[in-house]
Amino acid sequence: MEQHQYLFIVYSIFFVSIVFFCLLINTILLKFSTTLGIRENEKPIIRWSSVSRPAMGGISFYISFLLSTACFGIFFESNTLFNDSQSIALLTASSLAFLMGLADDAYNTKPFLKLFVQIICGVILIFGAKFSSTTNLLIIQLFDNDIYNYILTILWVIGIMNSINMLDNMDGITTITSIFIILPCIFYISIHQDFENFDFIALLGVLAALIAFLFYNLNPSKMFMGDSGSQFLGLFIAALGIKYLWNSTNYNGDVVVSKQIITVLLAFILPIIDTTSVVINRLSRKQSPFVGGKDHTTHHLSYYGFSDSQVAYIFLGISALSSLICFALFRFIDYWNHWSTVGFIIYFIAAFICLYWTTQKNKDQRK
Repeated sequence: MEQHQYLFIVYSIFFVSIVFFCLLINTILLKFSTTLGIRENEKPIIRWSSVSRPAMGGISFYISFLLSTACFGIFFESNTLFNDSQSIALLTASSLAFLMGLADDAYNTKPFLKLFVQIICGVILIFGAKFSSTTNLLIIQLFDNDIYNYILTILWVIGIMNSINMLDNMDGITTITSIFIILPCIFYISIHQDFENFDFIALLGVLAALIAFLFYNLNPSKMFMGDSGSQFLGLFIAALGIKYLWNSTNYNGDVVVSKQIITVLLAFILPIIDTTSVVINRLSRKQSPFVGGKDHTTHHLSYYGFSDSQVAYIFLGISALSSLICFALFRFIDYWNHWSTVGFIIYFIAAFICLYWTTQKNKDQRK
């Protein structure tokens, strides 16, 4: 049997196994959950749903990530993983993000503690990259000055972890969005045929967990992912987004900075638009951007007359289209000029204007 056939069979079995495993583990968690993630205190979390659900979906994400790590050591040489400082950094930072989110689900931690942990996660990724011998790093390589790259990397990690957390405000939205951020990363690794890569099996494992969780998270949801899920996902996609989107190259190996930025904007289009809209609107009302509310793009689409399921389909459509464009950028568009930049910027701005415009309607209904 040829190597690529062996890998296809192994990864197919692995993917299907993780999907069924997560369906089982979520069913068990749902059956035996009591109060984890359902806060009963003086300041309850502001959610769109009027019904409390167990916020335990993140547990299956993290377990799948750990299983991916273990399976990589089984399928390939185990010392490959532990000799790679970037893989260790990703494992460490993801674990820290998950534990912080789990603590927040259980005890409602302070915002400054969450921010501190998010900064530490970014620093861990930077240290892992600094001691790595590979060229594709977990540090955004946009500037000639390393300090600027470090600062941008930490701000990116903080921003995406909070964006994914903020976007988790309606059934299925964050799950769908995360799936279509992970897919371009998987496709990028695939076209470069780097299948014996820890990141590839980790992405497959988390993707399988998300697909299984969607069964419980679509409207009407039976389970929320909680901060344990959103913080883990935020760190995970922020880190691998750096490696395979921020630091992506053309199919022929050329580096085009404007194309890299466009790829990031398209892959992360919904978290960027939603968070930017919320921040602009809250600052204009002289409110803190860090306090929860029912003023996200998802909420305003609902105020506009769409059902929760229809809002999820709208986000699914935008995410899927943007991911398809990313696929085309990776594989088919090697010649890049200013017109290419302008064209894709227009697409991003059009999506932003459409969603932001909805937030200016029915303002009296938001809180």
